[in-house]
Amino acid sequence: MTTARTYGDPCAAARALDLLGERWALMIVRDLLFGPKRYSDLQGGLPNASPTVLSQRLRDLEEGGVIRRRKLGPPARAWVYELTEWGHDLEPILVHLGRWGRHSPLKETATPLGTDSLMLAVKSHLESARLGDLDATFLVDVGGEVFTLRVSGGDLAIRRGEPDRWDAALRTDPAVLKALVIDGTPPGQLGEQLEITGDRATLQRLLDALHLGDQT
Repeated sequence: MTTARTYGDPCAAARALDLLGERWALMIVRDLLFGPKRYSDLQGGLPNASPTVLSQRLRDLEEGGVIRRRKLGPPARAWVYELTEWGHDLEPILVHLGRWGRHSPLKETATPLGTDSLMLAVKSHLESARLGDLDATFLVDVGGEVFTLRVSGGDLAIRRGEPDRWDAALRTDPAVLKALVIDGTPPGQLGEQLEITGDRATLQRLLDALHLGDQT
C-alpha cells in the first residue's frame, strides 16, 4: 500500500528510496561517510535542517539499518552516529551522484562547502587510473578537522582522524581546499594559506590524479 512514507512499489530502487528519499537523508549519509559524528556535529554540518527533522531522519535511517548509534569509550564517552556496513555501500553512489551533479543546470549557492563535502569532492574528482602505482598516506587538516587519505592499488580511502604515519601533510581552510581540489588552482598560487609538509612530489601525484577537465 502506498503511504506518505513509502511508494508501495516492489522495485528495489523504489524500496531504496523509501529509506533514502526523504529530504536530508542522503545528506546525513554524506556527513557520516568518513567516520562517526555526534548529533551536535551533524547539526553543525547541516544547519538548515531543523532539530525535529534531523532527529526524525536519524531515527528513520537507524530503523532502516543504514546507520547505528553507539557510545564511544573513554576518554570521549560520547554517543555518536555511524554508518553500518550496508550504509557504507552507499559511498560509490554518492561519489557518482557528485559527478553527475557537477553538470546540474542549477546555480551553485554562496554557502561555503563543508569539510565532508570537500572530501567527497576529492573522491568524485579522482581519476583512479591516473594514480598509477602510488602507495602513500596523507594527512589533510581542514580548519582543524583532520582526515587520513590512503592511496594504494589505484584506490583512495578517506577516513576521519589522524594517521599513525604519513608521507605528506596538507593543512589549510575549506575555501583554499576548494580552490585546490575543485577549481584546480596550483598550490603555488595559494600562498601561505596552504601549508604542505613532507613529500611534496608525492602529494602532487595525488593532485594530478584529480580530473578537472569537465567543470561547469
